[in-house]
Amino acid sequence: MGTKEKELEGVLLDEETINEHEIVLFNDDVNTFDHVIQTLINVCEHTPEQAEQCSLIVHYKGKCTVKTGEYAALKPKCSKLLQAGLSAEIV
Repeated sequence: MGTKEKELEGVLLDEETINEHEIVLFNDDVNTFDHVIQTLINVCEHTPEQAEQCSLIVHYKGKCTVKTGEYAALKPKCSKLLQAGLSAEIV
């Protein structure tokens, strides 16, 4: 195995060991699009366009990943989404 293959293998192994989690937002019949969009902008630091796209995906597909990262960084964001009345969980 050459040097480039060993480096590539090392990078692939590093990517597999990163333990990334996701905040998944679920559809509900309570919150307005405007509320969901504004909450995603404020809590998840989405752009208005990104927040609108996520809200539409949630509406039509039932759920959408709205943020990825380490669990410790996602936990307070997920808590804020829940406090705002949205349905979300970390997976």
